[in-house]
Amino acid sequence: MRAQPKASHFIDGEYIEDAAGTPFESIYPATGEVIAKLHAATPAIVEKAIASAKRAQKEWAAMSPTARGRVLKRAAEIMRERNRELSELETLDTGKPIQETIIADPTSGADAFEFFGGIAAAGLNGDYIPLGQDFAFTKRVPLGVCVGIGAWNYPQQIACWKGAPALVCGNAMVFKPSENTPLGALKIAEILIEAGLPKGLYNVIQGDRSTGPLLVNHKDVAKVSLTGSVPTGKKVAGAAASDLKHVTMELGGKSPLIVFDDADLESAIGGAMLGNFYSTGQVCSNGTRVFVQKGIKDRFLSRLKERTEKIVIGDPLDEATQLGPMVSKAQRDKVLDYIEKGKAEGATLLTGGGIPNDVSAEGTYIQPTVFADVTDDMTIAREEIFGPVMCVLDFDHEDEVIERGNATEFGLSGGVFTSDITRAHRVVDQLEAGTLWINTYNLAPVEIPFGGSKQSGFGRENSLAALEHYSELKTVYVSMGKVEAPY
Repeated sequence: MRAQPKASHFIDGEYIEDAAGTPFESIYPATGEVIAKLHAATPAIVEKAIASAKRAQKEWAAMSPTARGRVLKRAAEIMRERNRELSELETLDTGKPIQETIIADPTSGADAFEFFGGIAAAGLNGDYIPLGQDFAFTKRVPLGVCVGIGAWNYPQQIACWKGAPALVCGNAMVFKPSENTPLGALKIAEILIEAGLPKGLYNVIQGDRSTGPLLVNHKDVAKVSLTGSVPTGKKVAGAAASDLKHVTMELGGKSPLIVFDDADLESAIGGAMLGNFYSTGQVCSNGTRVFVQKGIKDRFLSRLKERTEKIVIGDPLDEATQLGPMVSKAQRDKVLDYIEKGKAEGATLLTGGGIPNDVSAEGTYIQPTVFADVTDDMTIAREEIFGPVMCVLDFDHEDEVIERGNATEFGLSGGVFTSDITRAHRVVDQLEAGTLWINTYNLAPVEIPFGGSKQSGFGRENSLAALEHYSELKTVYVSMGKVEAPY
């Protein structure tokens, strides 16, 4: 085992084990090697984590936002100092290539701590409202104990994207990572304590789908933030709604990426590849329906095939590797099933579609795959695949592609490639999605809000907007005169 933590859970500032919890293994997807053995949280562990968070939150909330922000900024510094170590752990946890994790995973988490630490003083201010001789004021107050439930595609990033705004607003957080990627969040918790965070404010517990309800339904939990699938989101949001808990849901997508015939061809192809193959296609905002105007279809597909077949597949710890394995065998099998459906329903397999040679037989690798001549009614054009499978669809006119792009239950993201900036703005204004890009794809700096619409969720992560979802307004009316009453 290469990444065995001191214990499965991190509660009240220290590692804790409870061997009564269901045992499970953390697998390195590139080789099938067991890199850690852990236990899922028992009800006793859940109670301990929430009690610790509840106790610590009151004192933390009483501190000034500036003081809270100072801790987060120090955590960001530590993460950057240890970027290599954290990136290697993320690669072992997920199978993503080190050339990705070293620039996109711990660094993104550090950005979140730095951003929210830096805007703490100004971002949490209220308003003064003059009312003649009287006046009122508002202030943002914390919610209390927040629960974060993470996904397996960006485990360290998600742990920070949820933790940073929660903590800076004066809350405590109990975070449950995916059982597929349990290791990174433990290190984040360690670093926060080292940075000066009081014990109990950021607890990490392990578990599976049976653990989530213990957290979501707990009477002392004020908010739940989930990154996951639509079916899971519906269950979690429904359970939280029964107690009127605050929720943020960052769910799945089947996003349109529209390429007009005046687009820069190489940039559009690059955007489509990043929006389908980065992190082996395991990104919720991916532009998996690539609509290409018919005038450039042949050139687009020819160059796309050429570039796709040059992608370097191999050992994720080798910095030359560009595409690593899927996170698990179950996820790879699911993607392979979708590929078979695509072929059976008449899509043209342009490249890929199978398991690559010259990689570990025990690894969960899959070839980057492109389907052409995809139609809107095909399964691969309607359902989220969550793997390196690109669907290329033809279109003639702007109005047509907008209508087809919106013809989905999802509304997470979308993109437009065109040299006509007026058209670009006109199209994105009509696309029904929470996050959109013009002449690029999948960039998500912490300064901008990220989130979806329709079945892709609600609430926003990152930016000043996230503060609204981890705090609530308190309004105070101040009378400067005597009270007059008719009785």
